[in-house]
Amino acid sequence: MKTKTLLFVRLFFLVFLSVFGVAFFTTHLAIDPLNATLFSLFFGFCMIVLDVILRKLSLRTFNILLIGMCFGYLFGLVLNLTFNTLMKAININMTPSFYALVTLGLQLFSIYFGMILALRSSHEIQISIPFLKFSETGEKKKDFVVDYSALSDPRLIDLVSSGLFDNALIVPRFLAKEIQNILELDDEDKKHKAKKAQEVLKKLEELPFLNLQYNETDFDDTQDLTTKLTRLARLLDAHLISADISRVQMAQIEGVRIINIHWLSNALKPLMSAGETLRIKIQRQGKEPNQGVGYLEDGTMVVVNGGGELVGKTIDVQVLSVKHTSSGRMVFCNTLEAELVGANA
Repeated sequence: MKTKTLLFVRLFFLVFLSVFGVAFFTTHLAIDPLNATLFSLFFGFCMIVLDVILRKLSLRTFNILLIGMCFGYLFGLVLNLTFNTLMKAININMTPSFYALVTLGLQLFSIYFGMILALRSSHEIQISIPFLKFSETGEKKKDFVVDYSALSDPRLIDLVSSGLFDNALIVPRFLAKEIQNILELDDEDKKHKAKKAQEVLKKLEELPFLNLQYNETDFDDTQDLTTKLTRLARLLDAHLISADISRVQMAQIEGVRIINIHWLSNALKPLMSAGETLRIKIQRQGKEPNQGVGYLEDGTMVVVNGGGELVGKTIDVQVLSVKHTSSGRMVFCNTLEAELVGANA
């Protein structure tokens, strides 16, 4: 929805609510027009704030809450009927205001209880009502939305070729347009990345087994690409495929699950055990004295004790331990040359 259209609808709602509130309150409750207008505007602003808060609510959750509200309302009617019968049976007289307060409290409690119970037990609704299905199986089968960083990573082609993504792979149309706009810029680095993304996209289109879909949904009220992708994934109730670790935390906060290519790559790296022998080139000195640092072909950092004086040389090392970090694995080793020298001494 466009920003101007949304603003117009909200303003029209406030004006309509003010006119209706003044007419109702002055006629039925004898409230002066100024106070009636202020109360109506306050109520309208509260509704708009509630709209902003609930914009992240998915349609599935809304349907579950609506079902819970209906059952809670019916349960409240039963409670009030029971309460009235009980009061008449024991002949207790209450003031009309106190009676209204009690009945309203019972009704609101029932509605709240019904919504919470439906939300917590959504997977059991199909058992109680066969024609309503909120099963866990349906929740697990989700489509995948790709972001710009994932399209710029050629590993995405191998990933989808593995057959792991049997559902639809969704490419937002606004992302494809953004890639085309970047190709027209003068920045060579950005153009190079956009060109890689375009090449990956073309190869994905050529895969016959891949269910690749373009989505036409756009969000004109924001220009931030990350926000658009996250909102689209939430709207479609889909996962987001990314190769940018910096975006993971924000998407998790907004309720979108991230399938991160870097994390998958690290998870599929072969495990190393203590005592295993590697051949590694020492590329620089480490932080500790007489410590060298090298890298495996997949980018895993190897810290070598006794390798500080062997920078530039390719040597055999023995694995001591493997440490897992947020950015991947780190392998700690000893140089076999150092052990041989120590043994000969």
